[in-house]
Amino acid sequence: MFSRQYKKKQDGVVAIEFAMLGIPFTMLLMGIVETTMFFAAGTVLEGASQDAARLIRTGAAQTSADPEQTFQDELCAEVDIMMDCNMLQYEVFRVEPNTFAGAVNIQPQFDANGFLIPQGFATGDSNDVVLVRTVYRYQFLTPFIGQLMTGDPDVDFVNHMT
Repeated sequence: MFSRQYKKKQDGVVAIEFAMLGIPFTMLLMGIVETTMFFAAGTVLEGASQDAARLIRTGAAQTSADPEQTFQDELCAEVDIMMDCNMLQYEVFRVEPNTFAGAVNIQPQFDANGFLIPQGFATGDSNDVVLVRTVYRYQFLTPFIGQLMTGDPDVDFVNHMT
């Protein structure tokens, strides 16, 4: 008789079910938020890079007193919404030979800590093919999501080339 009463009791079932589902559900929500923020940062960086590169394409950066500072100011003004401008890295240089096909094989160089080794800042002349590359080290809140997104637990970054 005692075992029948024990089997029919339902006290605490909801708490046990919540404990079993609460952790995976919370992890899923955090993963969705982290992934969304990562891709949003990439989109913001892409737009800012294009706008700053437009200053070089139109010659506005070259005619300013300090072309690199003009470029950096435009880039930082755009990414300031989501990113720390001090963590933003960029390089601007003329592509040799002066063709767009030559830009495909130019790979970024990173140091042992995963930071970009810039090739310098050279805006080139009119009709030059110029590569603008911006990199931001995005810090994930959960290292597990960072490892899934980048494949390397130590390197988390958003890279954009214009």
